[in-house]
Order: sequence, then structure tokens, then C-alpha cells
Amino acid sequence: MFSQLLRRHITPTLQRRATSIEQRRTTCICAQSLQYCENGEPADVLQLVELDISEPKMNEVLVRLLAAPINPADINTIQGKYPVKPPLPAIAGNEGVGEVLRTGGSVQKFKRGQRVVVVENGLGTWRTHANFTEQQLLCIPHEMDLASAATLVVNPPTAYRMLKDFVPLAQGDCIIQNGANSAVGQIVHQLCKAWGLKSIGIVRNRPNLEELKTYLKLLGASEVITEEELAQKDVATKLCKLPSPRLALNCVGGKNASDMAKLLAAKGVMVTYGGMSRKPVMIPTPALIFKSISFCGFWVTHWMREHKGKPERDKMFAELIEFFNKGKLKGAKHEMVPLKEYKTAVAATLNVKGMVGKKYIL
Repeated sequence: MFSQLLRRHITPTLQRRATSIEQRRTTCICAQSLQYCENGEPADVLQLVELDISEPKMNEVLVRLLAAPINPADINTIQGKYPVKPPLPAIAGNEGVGEVLRTGGSVQKFKRGQRVVVVENGLGTWRTHANFTEQQLLCIPHEMDLASAATLVVNPPTAYRMLKDFVPLAQGDCIIQNGANSAVGQIVHQLCKAWGLKSIGIVRNRPNLEELKTYLKLLGASEVITEEELAQKDVATKLCKLPSPRLALNCVGGKNASDMAKLLAAKGVMVTYGGMSRKPVMIPTPALIFKSISFCGFWVTHWMREHKGKPERDKMFAELIEFFNKGKLKGAKHEMVPLKEYKTAVAATLNVKGMVGKKYIL
């Protein structure tokens, strides 16, 4: 009799515990993740591991990552050469698009099934699943293609802000940029076209130069010249049909940047956002004394932090998304690569060749 009563009491308790354990098992997600435990070359330190992802906390959103690009900044972060230094071990990747799976109890802005992009740096997007806070995500429309959505948060805002924040540009004004065939450079030419601005692009000489010039002009460039043409004394004469540039965008540095500064109009501004040549920007003295040219730098990560939750950021993303959906903007050429083939994609990113840089997206 006693044993029967004991079984009646214990059996439901054990069943409830078993059910609770099984529920935890079914709700816990195992995420494939590209992790590094020390800084170094990606081929040496990146590992594909499986990590358990817990249920989202009250203010968190569980996201299934759909696509995440490999950017130069991602490589530099892994190497430990970038200002953003996530605590180790860390998941690689700063940019990506995903789908909401579940939300915490206090989350108001997001619902299951919505598309979102990660808008904060250093959170780790090279994985299949992750929890993010509401403030770390931005909702985007489903009709936006995956490649454009995955690359929305770094290069388009860089181009957008440099054109908006340093010189008041009106329709018909002109800008000049080096690295014109880079991912940012291509967005710059397209935004200039959308806003009625003239743009001059500078590229390195190459066998398929005319093909590249045609491509950039189709994007919106008013004129495309080589670094060698830029260095010639009569370059201003060749560009005489265009107004003197009021803004110069520099991602190369060295003599290229100095030559570009000489073409700026009085009180023009040069904005440096990269240094691909790894050579310092040499400022021509006459540009400072006689033309009052200004020189400054821009880092989109800093801008995004300063404008977190502010209307300027929301307005910018709304306009960029609209441009992508209407076909006024298109991203750089890309290739989608399975997460397990990350070694090939990372190696290809480090050795990008061709007319325009191809973006690899995991």
C-alpha cells in the first residue's frame, strides 16, 4: 500500500522533471560559430565550433543569421589590428542580416519572422544563431535582397555620411574620390547620381581599364581617371567641363591623396576614411595657405555609436533602404559561401583581384 502511494507521488514528479528537461533541450539552440581564442591570421586562429545559445532574456531577440559579409575590418579585428577589440574568445564578423525566431518578454519592437540587421560593431555575426538586444538590431523589409541587407550597415552609411556631413553640397556640385571601384566608392558614385551631384573617380591603371571606366560611369561617375592621369600637370584642364570639387574622399593616402587635394576648390574638404597604400597623407602647403583646404577623418563605427537611437540614424537607414529597393543603389559584386567553407572565402578576401572587388558573404 505504501509503495503504491509512493509511486503515485514520485512518478508525476519525475514525469514533470523529464518534461522540463526535454523542453529545455528543444528550446536550446546549437549554433555553428566561427570563433577565435587569440588574435592572429584568420587561417591560423579561426575555428568552426558549436555553441549552445540560451533562450533570449527579457530584452533580447533570438536571431537566425542568414548572411554575413567578410569585410577588411573583420579580418583586421581577428588580427588584433582594428580599434574594436572584442573580449576573447570572440565570434568573428561585424555585419549581417537575420530572421527573428523568438523574443524576450519585454521586447516591443520585434516579432517572430521579421528581418533584421545588426547595427552594432563587434557582436559576432559569422554564426548561425545569436541573441541580440533590441538596440543592437534594425528591422528591414522582407523584399530587400539578402546581399544588400547583409552589407547595409558599413559601406552605405560610410558613403552617405561623408557626402552629407562635411560640406553642404547642392545639385550640380562636384566631388572627387580615389579607390573609386571599392565597395564604398561604388556607393558614393550611385548616391551622387541619386542626389544630382557630379563625381570624379580615381582608379589604378589595369588591363581592363576602359571596361572599368564604363562600369563606374554606368553607376553614376561623371568622369574616371587613373592615378597616373591625376598626377599630370594638365589634369585640371582635362576635367575643365566639371566644377572644381568641393569634397575629396580619400581611402588610399600617399601621393595620390596629395594630388587629389590640389584639385579641390577653395575651402574644400578632404575626408580620409582609409589608408590602402599604408602611406601618410602628405598635405600640400599651398592648399592650406592659399585655398584654406581642410583635412579630417571619418570612421563610421564612431558615428554609429554617437547617433545610437537618434533620428538621424533612422532617417539615413530609411533612405538607404528605399534606394536599394528602388534600384537606385546596388551593392558590390558578391558570392555567397557556406559557413563551413569560410577558409576559402577569407583567403579570397585577402587576395581580391579583378575589375572591382568582390564581396564574399557567409
